[in-house]
Amino acid sequence: MKSRQAQLPEGWEMKKLGEVCDILDSKRKPITKRNRIAGEIPYYGATGVLSYVKDYLFDEKLVLLGEDGAKWECGDNSAFVIEGKTWVNNHAHVLRTHKEMLIEEWLVYNLNFQNLMPFVTGMTVPKLNQGSMRNIPIPIPPLPEQRAIVALLDAAFAKIDQAKANIEKNIENARELFQSKLNEVFSQRGEGWEEKTVDSISKIVNGHSFKSRDFNPNYEIKAIKITNVGIKEFVEDDSNNLPVSFLKDYSKVKISEGSIVLALTRTIISGGLKVAKVPSSYHNSLLNQRVAAIMADEAVINKDYLFYYFSSKIVYDYVLNNVNTLMQPNLSIADLRKMPVPVTTLENQLKLSSQIKKLSYQSELLIENLNRKLQNLDDLKKSLLQKAFAGELTHSAIPA
Repeated sequence: MKSRQAQLPEGWEMKKLGEVCDILDSKRKPITKRNRIAGEIPYYGATGVLSYVKDYLFDEKLVLLGEDGAKWECGDNSAFVIEGKTWVNNHAHVLRTHKEMLIEEWLVYNLNFQNLMPFVTGMTVPKLNQGSMRNIPIPIPPLPEQRAIVALLDAAFAKIDQAKANIEKNIENARELFQSKLNEVFSQRGEGWEEKTVDSISKIVNGHSFKSRDFNPNYEIKAIKITNVGIKEFVEDDSNNLPVSFLKDYSKVKISEGSIVLALTRTIISGGLKVAKVPSSYHNSLLNQRVAAIMADEAVINKDYLFYYFSSKIVYDYVLNNVNTLMQPNLSIADLRKMPVPVTTLENQLKLSSQIKKLSYQSELLIENLNRKLQNLDDLKKSLLQKAFAGELTHSAIPA
């Protein structure tokens, strides 16, 4: 604490959070979903508004800091300001700043800049308990300086957030452009085109229900589980291997490189359709339950062409219309088998796949560059915060 105190700008002092805030945790109260009466009052949890209720607990400007169910690393926005009539459950600490020395926005900026993980306990269920929270160090400049720095940060962050929103829109546009090309290709009909079903142009394999005791990271044969199937991405994992003897015993579920794998449970998640192509490192792997493999009959269908088709919105919409959504979106093998596939000549498939591959590369390159710009803007935020809490933030430190 002394070394940190020595580095503070003139007129600043270092205080523990418990010295500059009243902790109002005893006043918060959770409401189960079934007991919540709908209304217009925001009901807050660790990360923000969960719902709206009829009554309130607080009616003032306060700071909430996640106790559990939050993230606490630098930039994770674990703290935020609330105002007016509100209800807070028991997953967020409720802080009332001592107005004579600390404004709420300064506290939020500082808490979100700090890495609070050293104050978090628990491995299975991480928690920022009240005792640890009280010891979090908070640099305190004079109130006029706090307000001036917060105003600079607010203005700079508003510009950065707008720039991020523009970039995110460009990323969305790039993805939509690629999808529109896929839809254009696979919506073609007429001479040279015909519609077939998936089971007529490929071999469909339904995974086997291996026992949990069958898996061991020290075994030689890789297994393809539902966790390996991402959104147009195969997620490799060395912890789920099977004995080499299983290759003979379960040869019916042996899968080769280049096959398409599709999750049958939670086939669609918020990011899209869970479909991937098996990489060379998983050649001759064994397929686990709730995953289907589509092994193209290369006499009639090109593997890349088929994968691009499964990556299209046409397939997404087909799955969405056929999943069983009573509990979770599951696709049946029967519906997979009868899924329609537009087929043209192998020569034309190869030509179209080449065009799509080129467009995919250009799209991925553009998105990669845009994501890099997003990261640069996040880094700029951290840099501005670092200057702010070192007393070095001025108008000249903020890029135009």
